[in-house]
Parts: sequence; C-alpha cells; structure tokens
Amino acid sequence: MNIKYKAGIFDLDGVIVDTAKYHYIAWKNLAHELGFEFSKTENQLLKGVSRERSLEILLSIGGIEVDDETKIRMAKQKNDEYVRLIKQLDRSEMLPKVESFLRSLRNYGIKTVLGSASKNAPLILQRLDIEKLFDAVIDGNKVSKAKPDPEVFLKAAKEVGIDPVNCVVFEDAEAGLQAAKLAGMYAVGIGKPDQLPSADIVFPGLYGVDIKKMFFS
Repeated sequence: MNIKYKAGIFDLDGVIVDTAKYHYIAWKNLAHELGFEFSKTENQLLKGVSRERSLEILLSIGGIEVDDETKIRMAKQKNDEYVRLIKQLDRSEMLPKVESFLRSLRNYGIKTVLGSASKNAPLILQRLDIEKLFDAVIDGNKVSKAKPDPEVFLKAAKEVGIDPVNCVVFEDAEAGLQAAKLAGMYAVGIGKPDQLPSADIVFPGLYGVDIKKMFFS
C-alpha cells in the first residue's frame, strides 16, 4: 500500500466529543439574562464559529447592542459557565470509535492533529484522557482567524511537517469544511450530507471511515 494522506486533522466539537449541549446551555442562560429566548435551531448558527463571533450572532438575534467592553465581559461570563460544565466531562462522552480510530492512524504512522477554534481544547482532551493520541494541538489560543479562514489547518499541517495536500480534515461544520478546502486539504464531513455541501465525502461519524481506503492507495 502507498500512503496517500500523511496526516489527519480533527475538529473537536462534533467530531471527537459532543460538547454542543454545554455551549447551548451557557449561551441560552446568557440570552435569558439579557431578556430573550435562544432556541436550539438558532444555536446551529454558532456551529464551528469562534466565541467572539458567536456572541455577535447571539446579540443580533436578541436585537441588542453593547460596547466592546461589555462584549468582553459577556464572552468571559459565557466561557466561565461553559468551563464549569465541561469539567463534568468524562470518557463516556467521547463519540463512538474515536479512540480506536486515532490509535489505528498512529499505528499506520499517520500524524494526528487537533485543529479546533475552541480555547478549551486542552481541558477537554485532558478530561477525555486522549491528549497523548495527538501529535499536535492547534486551538483557539494559537490562531487569530476563525474558520472558514484556513489558518488553523495550515498551522496544524506545518506543526507536524506535512504538506497540506497530504492532509485529511475531519469536520462537522460547513465553515470548517470551507477552511479545509481553502487550505488545499481533503475535506471529510461528519454529520448529514445536506448540511455539509463543501465536503468531499460525508460520514455519520469516524466509525464509518475505512482508514485503508481513505489514507492509502
């Protein structure tokens, strides 16, 4: 077998673990405090979006305008609650077959990198006890541009010394898939095909991916 792709780059939320419910609770509580309701449908608009941009969307939904200092305070308030919630995370909340998938890639000599907008990625990986399964972690603390800008994925490839064309990105958000394509990488969508139009191929989860077919020719 000839290796076709030498690195797998993974988004965190929705690919490795489902923390969306904790984000939703924290944003919903902030909205309630501001005097309006924030629905699960509206929460989909925040998928794969940075914390700062998510706050802007939330405020827009509520028809609320605040100054930059207040935005900083609100973003911190939301994150503090989110961190408190994810401290309850344990390995049972990891999505199906994630650990075995990562271990298999590493056994084949394929680099594994986390490429996520989350600034809490290190804490989440620690709670799941899978930090050692990644060769590198590029998170929201290391990038300044949000997806669909390709910065996070380009930095991920550079960190492990792999050319972008030899990287596969696993993403559950359309913005992330767009970022992968802009980076020149193969884009694998995790979720429903109709919600991930930029994906080269879509699977319901990592458990559906055949590593040999995906990474070797």
